[in-house]
Amino acid sequence: MARPREFDADAALERAMQAFWAKGFKATSLDDLCAATRLSRSSLYAAFGGKRALLHRSLDRYQEQAVARITAALDRPGRVRDAIASFVGDLIVRIVEGPGRRGCFIGNCAAELARGDRVTAARVRRGLDRIEGLFRDALARARARGELAATADVESLARYLVAGIQGLRLVGKANPDRAALGSIAAVMLRCLD
Repeated sequence: MARPREFDADAALERAMQAFWAKGFKATSLDDLCAATRLSRSSLYAAFGGKRALLHRSLDRYQEQAVARITAALDRPGRVRDAIASFVGDLIVRIVEGPGRRGCFIGNCAAELARGDRVTAARVRRGLDRIEGLFRDALARARARGELAATADVESLARYLVAGIQGLRLVGKANPDRAALGSIAAVMLRCLD
């Protein structure tokens, strides 16, 4: 009879995700992952299937968290433009204060791995598509309520916002200046006026 797992797989996955997010896939060693998850190599492989499989599970976890965070932001009462502006403002605060300076884990994986790793690239695309869909749906609701012009191309606007947010997070890694990030956000949000 198999011995039951004596660790919290969810907590171990969260810690692995944080390790990958902090250092990147290539720079995160198996020893780093064992230390982060508090598992031996054999237990790590048994529980998660190895380093790349653990990265993929970490990406899936991050995407679920991002979807929940963005959904909550976009479902706030009031105008969608105000909800998006608040979301972007909160993002800038996290960048300036430090925790958001690691960038977006999805974006980081895209930059590091997507060109040479089809499986990871597909996961990155799926995550970005899901996020784009959240913005598209929110913008469609805004258009239906008259907050946007009836002719507004919500698909292009959603794609632009996701690209802009990714760019803002990338710039914030190198230049976490509140004024600079705020001016980028202001220009980006003009697409909703």
